[in-house]
Amino acid sequence: MTPSLSEPFSDSSVLIDFVINQGNGVKGLSEMGLKALPKQYIQPLEERMCMTNVQAQESIPIIDMSNPNDPEVEKSICEAASKWGFFQIVNHDVPVEVLENVKDATYKFFGLAAEVKNKYSKEHSLSNNVRFGTSFTPQAEKALEWKDYLSLFYVSEEEAFALWPSVCREQVLDYMRKSEVVIKQLLKVLMKGLNVNEIDETKESLLMGSMRTNLNYYPKCPNPELTVGVGRHSDVSTLTILLQDQIGGLFVRGNDGDNWIHVPPIKGSLVINVGDALQIMSNGKYKSVEHRVVANGSNNRISVPIFVNPRPSDMIGPLPELIENGEKPIYKQVLYSDYVKHFFRKAHDGKKTVAFAEL
Repeated sequence: MTPSLSEPFSDSSVLIDFVINQGNGVKGLSEMGLKALPKQYIQPLEERMCMTNVQAQESIPIIDMSNPNDPEVEKSICEAASKWGFFQIVNHDVPVEVLENVKDATYKFFGLAAEVKNKYSKEHSLSNNVRFGTSFTPQAEKALEWKDYLSLFYVSEEEAFALWPSVCREQVLDYMRKSEVVIKQLLKVLMKGLNVNEIDETKESLLMGSMRTNLNYYPKCPNPELTVGVGRHSDVSTLTILLQDQIGGLFVRGNDGDNWIHVPPIKGSLVINVGDALQIMSNGKYKSVEHRVVANGSNNRISVPIFVNPRPSDMIGPLPELIENGEKPIYKQVLYSDYVKHFFRKAHDGKKTVAFAEL
């Protein structure tokens, strides 16, 4: 049943049924041509983006990766990870057509009928590793976020071929495979910056033992200033590799606390950010920084992040090499799956998750 347009969603159960249970998502709301944002999406004032707090003249570093072994490039990467927690890379090894293909595949997936996408919802998906959903953690949120997503946790090519939607499977796998070269380059440089000069198999699996790719869809929104695409949070990953389209809307918290910096789309670039796991493993040298996405009143927006993570069964804490060099640990050892569960149990709340690992 499609709700009537006169007062479509005054009843929250009708909204939840339409958006979540029937699989329409916020894309379905957007396409109804609503004149006003449903009240369930209206964020409290303190969570809305105040454009007077945007530092227009500031920019996160843009790093040319055409020669990743150049000491100057290595220095730029480590400085960006320490000071900003975010940087963009250009002239990297992921071919532009691979990026274009995965963006096209994202539009194709979200263009599927609601009942087809709904096969991948929490209630209907054949596996926890494939999940179509909306907002962040709807059951824990006071106000919902204006975003739909498909989340694909990589286990093996066999599982991907069996369970991932055919409309985007090949393109996502190709994007993940081609990005692996860049991920390894970045991790090698970042470890060298901590005086960890060898990444053996154990260390590699701790840094990048599991990967998840999300296809994010932020449809056009009525009253975008009253809601958020994604609320303030930092990622729980080691690193996040983000492909964004040309629309813009990603903001990163600046170094002076109250200000936000827009991350402008650059064709062919990838946005890299440090996640909490790397902040913990680097004993605070590399910063996992808060970021958010604003809603847009005139355009649909997509983004495709790859979350590079430890394995769920890994214990994460400051790397032993740092402690052996006499650093005092500021984080304890935590089971990575416990850390991630803590993140997903609550609404987005800025940088509070990392307190879970503090000593």
